[in-house]
Amino acid sequence: MKTSTLLTALAAVGAAISAVFAGPSGASADLRVVATVADLGTLAREIGGSHATVTILALPTQDPHFVDARPNLALELSRADLLLTVGLDLEVGWLPTLQIGARNGRIQRGAQGFLDCSGLVTTLEVPSGPIERSMGDIHPGGSPHYTLDPRAMENVARGIARRMGELDVPNAAEYRGRADAFIGRLRAHRARWEQTLAPLRGAPVIGYHRSWAYLASWLGVRVVEHLEPRPGIPPTPAHVARVLAIARRDAVRLILQEAYYADRTARVIEERSGARLVRIAGGADFAGGQSYIQRIDQMVRALSRAWQRAESASAATR
Repeated sequence: MKTSTLLTALAAVGAAISAVFAGPSGASADLRVVATVADLGTLAREIGGSHATVTILALPTQDPHFVDARPNLALELSRADLLLTVGLDLEVGWLPTLQIGARNGRIQRGAQGFLDCSGLVTTLEVPSGPIERSMGDIHPGGSPHYTLDPRAMENVARGIARRMGELDVPNAAEYRGRADAFIGRLRAHRARWEQTLAPLRGAPVIGYHRSWAYLASWLGVRVVEHLEPRPGIPPTPAHVARVLAIARRDAVRLILQEAYYADRTARVIEERSGARLVRIAGGADFAGGQSYIQRIDQMVRALSRAWQRAESASAATR
């Protein structure tokens, strides 16, 4: 949708937005929280408890780089007290248009109701030197895919609780307590996850998009190549042949790919190399009530099953 067309459509909901923007977010004491992606939304829902209503903008089945900036999403933002973003330019192609259309000063960049969660984590894959379009979809500030590392999400949870408490002072202690409880549960699960996936440490893997730096840092796997020749650029036959050669040479066991990407190319590598494709959800099933811990647990089980199948197949051919 062209920007001019979108802004015209947003004007159609202007009366409703103006009514919301004219005063506070309503008589309810609840915080209205909007998260750009499901992983942040699940944390907000967990930390906010009964004091927050949470919605998300990008479905876990959508590539969060490319979301249709529909007027109904602007309406959600018009009502929000707090906007949680991944940052690092993940949402740069669609979120600013929605913020303009929402006409809500509370959630604009720099306002107290705007929280760029990338400022709460240690960023990986920060490019050095000049960046050109020929390099593909490069994120100048570093990789935005930190929600795949539960260690990083501890700081994100604390930051969300702190900001909620600043916006809703009477319930600040409860937000902090819920964040601490979440982190305690997360650490307990993390110990089990790391034990389950200990056999993967040092293993070479192939990714589809350049989105696995944080997962690799957490689990100690080595991403030796990506199926996209450059971020956001579709695979070419020559590059696929190169990736297949690397997969065979390095005895790659796993191919990692978000489920919202088509898997035809990855299946070719899987069939011809002996590696196993693991299609990982783009985020927690927010509508289905899945928590962040359940989402990572699902991913860990999928990785473990694929690794065991690949190892068994390899042993059978020796």
